[in-house]
Amino acid sequence: MAKVGVCLSGCGYLDGAEIFESVATLYHLERAGAEILAMAPNIDQVEVINHMTGEVMSGASRNVLVEASRIVRGQIVDLAELAAEDMDALIFPGGSGVVKNLSSYAVDGTDCQVHDEVHRLVREIIAADKPLGVICIAPAMLAKILEGSGVNTKLTIGNDAQTAQDIEEMGTTHMVCGVTQHLSDSANKIVSAPAYMLAGKIGEAWDGIGGLVDEILAMTDA
Repeated sequence: MAKVGVCLSGCGYLDGAEIFESVATLYHLERAGAEILAMAPNIDQVEVINHMTGEVMSGASRNVLVEASRIVRGQIVDLAELAAEDMDALIFPGGSGVVKNLSSYAVDGTDCQVHDEVHRLVREIIAADKPLGVICIAPAMLAKILEGSGVNTKLTIGNDAQTAQDIEEMGTTHMVCGVTQHLSDSANKIVSAPAYMLAGKIGEAWDGIGGLVDEILAMTDA
């Protein structure tokens, strides 16, 4: 049975993990018989957003790990406690938390920084030749992590022109991909899917993530 890490970035698409994408990932993994290892960094969110109004809640503070625990019913581990050897594969659902909390891409674009522990674990996964899945906006963060690494891969965020240009600028090839599809780089064991970068319905994101999960599991040695 494969043990798959799922790294969350909070709870809620405007300031944390996209909940539908996270649940779809968890569902498809469980349905396939995989063991799930949920994780998140133990850090404060960059900002807290009122999801009814879309406005920043001035003075509010929330912890990424605590908020992410809502999605997995408390079954979650601090990312800093984990290493590549603890899992057979790793998947990042999307949501603005990926580019606000796990990285600064939302503000800094191609000059962004990636959280040290996220950067470390992803590099460990790649060095160990273990599968890596990135959903929605997460490929932009991965492109930054891979910048200068010598890993020549291809990623998709669907068809958003600016993000695709940024991914290319950071040294990774971007490929256009349909909303219910996924893009697979079998040589590097990296799989990406657009999900809510394109999705207008839950089912569209659900199908694309299902394909990504199946591909990731097929790449594991477990």
